[in-house]
Amino acid sequence: MTADPTTAPHFPPGFLWGTATAAYQIEGAVREDGRTPSIWDTFSHTPGKVDGGDTGDIAVDHYHRRSQDVALMKELGLGAYRFSVAWPRVQPTGRGPAVQRGLDFYRRLVDELLDAGITPMATLYHWDLPQELEAAGGWPERETAHRFAEFAQLVGEALGDRVNLWATLNEPWCSAFLGYGSGVHAPGRTDPVAALRAAHHLNLAHGLGTQALRGVLPSRAEIAVSLNAAVVRPLTDSDADADARRRIDALATRVFSDPMLHGKYPADLLADTASVTDWSFVHAADLEVIRQPLDALGINYYTPSVVSAAAGGQAVREDGHNASEHSPWIGVDDVNFHRAPGDP
Repeated sequence: MTADPTTAPHFPPGFLWGTATAAYQIEGAVREDGRTPSIWDTFSHTPGKVDGGDTGDIAVDHYHRRSQDVALMKELGLGAYRFSVAWPRVQPTGRGPAVQRGLDFYRRLVDELLDAGITPMATLYHWDLPQELEAAGGWPERETAHRFAEFAQLVGEALGDRVNLWATLNEPWCSAFLGYGSGVHAPGRTDPVAALRAAHHLNLAHGLGTQALRGVLPSRAEIAVSLNAAVVRPLTDSDADADARRRIDALATRVFSDPMLHGKYPADLLADTASVTDWSFVHAADLEVIRQPLDALGINYYTPSVVSAAAGGQAVREDGHNASEHSPWIGVDDVNFHRAPGDP
């Protein structure tokens, strides 16, 4: 059956088709050229934390096979490639001057991408917080956001002459709520207040990091953030399920999108969490810093979440897991990207 060209979707000229990776998932070489452990190194080497005891020590050895990988990208016909810069490879302690050997790896990567006709996009944070910063408190601590701004400036100064597309954070929800709430991601902490503090300081890091990039990048550069926004649907038409949908939408998406785009946290989120925290970690000028003008908003969309209200008011997904804490893909070999009627 041939698609009707008059009704088929069309993408505008210049639309970039590509793919993306995360440094810890592909680079390996975790002890080379000055790199120090990230929270994922520590987490993956903790028995029982990762299925099969897998680590990123070698991964696909991209650090040593960079040129081969770029050649494969060119063979695939990729128009763009989003990579992340490993914070502990550039700033081993999470503070202070950059390690030039670390920056040189990304300079060479970008040069090879450009030579191959592939547009590079740099993500500054894809979950690999330097372990030394986690030891000082990690994302629940305000200082981490300021350290991120310093890191953003260093990378922007190093790559800004050749990289025009930037993302501050990738999926901060995972960093905050899977890392500090449920503990299924690094650093594996299970503290609801720490998770909310982490969410705010990731928002603050985005704002401070954007400011730092604007200060060193040429005017042609475009800055974005990538959120794993979810379509949340109630299991039934009941008022209880509708309220569960609202609460999960606030915790899954609006906790990041509202301060970044509108300069405020959702009023219903603040009310829902009032018994947990008074949000005193949000300082007076924070929201103005967080709401930085963006050139693009990245949406990593996977599957809708269907939620219902359980006894005691807890919101749960239709598979019975706590909707705000569980990662739905754990143990899943074949991910089905469901679309409900009316979904885009």
